[in-house]
Amino acid sequence: MSGMTALKFTLSATLAAILAGSSVHAQNVPQVRVPASRAEIGLSFSPIVKRTAPAVVNVYAQKAARQVSNPFMNDPFFQRFFGGQGLGIPGERAQRSLGSGVIVDADGIVVTNFHVIENAELVRISLADKREFEAEILLRDQRSDLAVLRIKDARERFPYVEFGDSDTVEVGDIALALGNPFGVGQTVTQGIVSAVARTQAGISDYQFFIQTDAAINPGNSGGALVDMAGRLIGINTAIFSRSGGSLGIGFAVPVNMVRVVVDSARGGSAAVRRPWFGAKLQAVTPDIAESLGLKRPAGALVASLAAESPAAKAGIRAGDLIVAIDSTPVDDPNAFEYRYATRPIGGAASVTIERRGKTSNVSVRLESAPDTPREEILIKDALFAGARVANLSPLLAEELRLGTAAEGIVIVDIANGSTAAALGFRRGDIILAVNGEKIGRTRDLERVTAKSGRNWTIVLQRGGQQMNFTLRG
Repeated sequence: MSGMTALKFTLSATLAAILAGSSVHAQNVPQVRVPASRAEIGLSFSPIVKRTAPAVVNVYAQKAARQVSNPFMNDPFFQRFFGGQGLGIPGERAQRSLGSGVIVDADGIVVTNFHVIENAELVRISLADKREFEAEILLRDQRSDLAVLRIKDARERFPYVEFGDSDTVEVGDIALALGNPFGVGQTVTQGIVSAVARTQAGISDYQFFIQTDAAINPGNSGGALVDMAGRLIGINTAIFSRSGGSLGIGFAVPVNMVRVVVDSARGGSAAVRRPWFGAKLQAVTPDIAESLGLKRPAGALVASLAAESPAAKAGIRAGDLIVAIDSTPVDDPNAFEYRYATRPIGGAASVTIERRGKTSNVSVRLESAPDTPREEILIKDALFAGARVANLSPLLAEELRLGTAAEGIVIVDIANGSTAAALGFRRGDIILAVNGEKIGRTRDLERVTAKSGRNWTIVLQRGGQQMNFTLRG
């Protein structure tokens, strides 16, 4: 055989082998094809949108804010402590916020985000058919970043979205987000559930969110996240963004938390009734996991307990590791607190703990935190003017997430445009002492601030840290 003939033979054999291999490989690759029928061409999310869109509304909130100049802001130390907040020109200005909401009851019950209607004096609802109604605020729940409204003077039955079950939502499920992004009008976006049980979003007290890549933008807050059956699975709440627009990372409050808040509002409560556990929980770090002999850093470590709390009565001790509730594993304290908070008052929850290498289940009663008659007063003098303070109780400490050992008086509200607001005091600040006098009751603060003088020494607790500072007039 000549060299040229041999070369041709080799090339032919090689080409045949390649073609044969390609043929075999092609059999394992899904074939791209054109739609085989009109039915396939017409596949659409339109039926879901038609069913849910009429129940998604625009929420307009308005408030009047008065800016004040304050002599205390001239103190350089005070400016450093509070970040220079409150510097402005005296006068009133109208503040408006635009968000979305979802009708969840034919009687006109609407769910939106707390931050959409925070401090609002007037709230209006605009339906998908362009009709507008004034709305009353039934309940604000800052801890979950949810609020419940009711359409005023409603004389009709409204379209609404039924609740789903967020515990059945899985990563990869298709989801639709409905709302009013940037105020352009009702918009629908489609994506998948990117993650469930996101606990590090830093949005609200209950860190437990559904993450989706369905486009969510400013104005979508309070809108609906629905599944392929048209059921509500979450309330769109926030996005992760460096530009202000959607980057495909959006977060929604799971509907099982929404249901708890709505049920409280329907029952006529001005606050959400949640079961009290009565323990301070700590995340398990890799170092802690190693010291405990755990295979991975997971669970919620009990750091301390309130006396006579349900957790203490159930026999839970400091140092116990909580790994599950009602057989549902929990990876961190946020996951446990969400699961526990969505349990109904009454009955009991089965909490699985590990103690010195042994696993056991304890029954914890689901009951509200005890409350004492709440003595609230509005401070009208000096640098705390405009701050409403209250004596702490286990219930109030639980609502404000102040820990199991918190005691004294706490700021529960601050009036817009007030001196206290301008100076940067916050809801949840515990006032420990003023001008060397211990503040144990609300009347103590009222008495101290009524005294004349422009020099102030203040001791407060914020976020578990004690802060001391002095102001000189």
